[in-house]
Amino acid sequence: MRRSVYFRPEAEAEVLESQHWYEGRRRGLGAEFEEGVAETVSRVAENPLAFQKVHGETRRAVLRRFPYAIYFRLTGDQCRRSTSRES
Repeated sequence: MRRSVYFRPEAEAEVLESQHWYEGRRRGLGAEFEEGVAETVSRVAENPLAFQKVHGETRRAVLRRFPYAIYFRLTGDQCRRSTSRES
C-alpha cells in the first residue's frame, strides 16, 4: 500500500534552501537535487519499512546522489518527514 507523505514546514523549507544552494553551485543542479528528493520520497511512500530505524521510531532514507537524508516516522497510513544534510 502506498502511503501519503507529509512534509513538516521546517523540512519543506530546508529542502528549498538546499535546492537553491545546489542551483547556485551549478545551473540545473538544483533541479537534479529536487528530482533526487522526489525519487527518495517515492521510495519511502512505496515501502517505508524497508528503511532502517535510526532513533526510536524514526527511519532514514538517504538520497542516492546527494549527501542528504530524509528522516521520517510512520503515523497510521502516513509518513511525516523531516530532512537533514548528511555529513
